[in-house]
Amino acid sequence: MKIKKGDKVKIIAGKDKGKTGKVLQIFPSRNKASIEGLNLLIKHMRPRKQGEKGQRIEFPAPMDLSNMMLVCPKCNKPARIGFKYLEVTKAASAISEQSKKEKKKVRVCVKCKGVI
Repeated sequence: MKIKKGDKVKIIAGKDKGKTGKVLQIFPSRNKASIEGLNLLIKHMRPRKQGEKGQRIEFPAPMDLSNMMLVCPKCNKPARIGFKYLEVTKAASAISEQSKKEKKKVRVCVKCKGVI
């Protein structure tokens, strides 16, 4: 998944087009994410007990991932995301003298080629 929790995204379609916000929650099975302060919906709650008042609750509704772009933290622009494998060497343990090389999958900004 190209967008993760805590990422800064820009909305490219919908009623909040052009606004930016932080991702609060991701729903991979539905291909959606909820963004802090954007795509707000109002839910009307009935009074549960006698004498209690009803209330309106505002909450950020999940939005499709195709309607948002990740903002690159390095170039600070909305950009498409690619993937790249980096070779990482793990430190040698006391028993084995050799260090192990592993490939780690990282996200890369297509514009500035910076690792996200």
